[in-house]
Amino acid sequence: MSDWSPQPQPAAPHPAVPACDEQPLFDAVPARAQWRYRPSRALWRSKALRAGALVTLLGLSGLVILALVREQTGTEGFLVGLGLAVLPVPLLMAAFRWLDRVEPGPWRNLIFAFAWGACAAALVAIIANSFATQWIATATADPTSADTIGATVIAPIVEESAKAAAVLLVFLFRRRDFTGIVDGVVVAGFTATGFAFTENILYLGNAFGEDQEFGHSGFASVTAATFFVRIVMSPFAHPLFTVLTGIGFGFAAITARRRRFRRTALPLLGLALAMGMHALWNGSGVFGPWGFYAVYAAFMVPAFGLLTWLAVWTRQRELRTVAAQLPAYAAAGWLSPAEPLALSSMRARTMARDMAGRTHGPAAARAVSEYEAFATSLAFLRHRAHRGTAGPDFVAREQELLHHLWQRKHIASPALTYAAQASGRVLLPAPAPAPAPYRDYGGYNPYRG
Repeated sequence: MSDWSPQPQPAAPHPAVPACDEQPLFDAVPARAQWRYRPSRALWRSKALRAGALVTLLGLSGLVILALVREQTGTEGFLVGLGLAVLPVPLLMAAFRWLDRVEPGPWRNLIFAFAWGACAAALVAIIANSFATQWIATATADPTSADTIGATVIAPIVEESAKAAAVLLVFLFRRRDFTGIVDGVVVAGFTATGFAFTENILYLGNAFGEDQEFGHSGFASVTAATFFVRIVMSPFAHPLFTVLTGIGFGFAAITARRRRFRRTALPLLGLALAMGMHALWNGSGVFGPWGFYAVYAAFMVPAFGLLTWLAVWTRQRELRTVAAQLPAYAAAGWLSPAEPLALSSMRARTMARDMAGRTHGPAAARAVSEYEAFATSLAFLRHRAHRGTAGPDFVAREQELLHHLWQRKHIASPALTYAAQASGRVLLPAPAPAPAPYRDYGGYNPYRG
């Protein structure tokens, strides 16, 4: 009798990279979808139908929230609040967009997130918070206690849940664009920025109305105090809360599909942390006259610093993923040996776009930018395949990305090779990029629209 016993099975091998021929074939991508991989869908799952319903919902929510805020603040207060509340919005949006530079997400997702926060989430919060506070005041016959409970318990639950809905929708219906922690941070940040924008209009407009009623002016006015607290000291408060939810969804995105409990629990944990921090912030007044400053210094500032470090570290980790995954495609002939080095450096990427723009014009610079986005998506796709989270359409998606890279290779590859050498990423001198005709592909990018 033999002494044979079953041996442990090796781990699933890393997906093989298809070799690059002189005229590569993309058999996994249907001919009609060579420019866009779009499986057929039933009418009720149509993207156009969903988009139309969503735009209608957000438009109606915007009209209702506009009427409610204007009713509470008055026309003059509304205009003053609008002018002051808009000031931090570009800065916050620019900061979150900067974090997303490695694999920039589509603007349509970010605009949706901002609109959801400013319209739908704000509308739900105003109606639900008012109803709950009035109900508690009627049930307890104690309006003061009702206001405290409403601010510290009801508002965090309602507001963070309403904002989390936007992150959940992007996670479910734009899964190809939601691939990691940075995507969760950015989507959550845009949603919370929109919510804070509408809320600041309300608070600043009411403060202006109070000043008009009692004759306050200058630095002693309620408007000035509200502006200092909400716009100067804590413009990042709402984004900070909701980013915790986004991080939970980001961890779920990089978790293997078979780990269903973890993929469900992580977003819920992030939402619970967001609610808890929001409750602590809203309830800081119960700690005495200096409670706000104590919570601000002891919790908000350190938490903001920690989350900023996490976001930046994650961005650097994304660049390391690009550097680790793309050499396999260079070995197969799809990329030049220097391209993975250039694509893993934000400085080299910028240099490649600038050089292409100077040599061949803005259209060439756009082609290089698209090439960089496709190559980054390809690296992340291969990384997810290695982790078991890529999905069953991995081959079709890989070939589609390779197809788009191939279409832009003649202009992007020399620019990136030059940038790798000029930025010191490679020591050997790179050949000067030869002038190449640029074909107009309409700037289409199905992964980064």
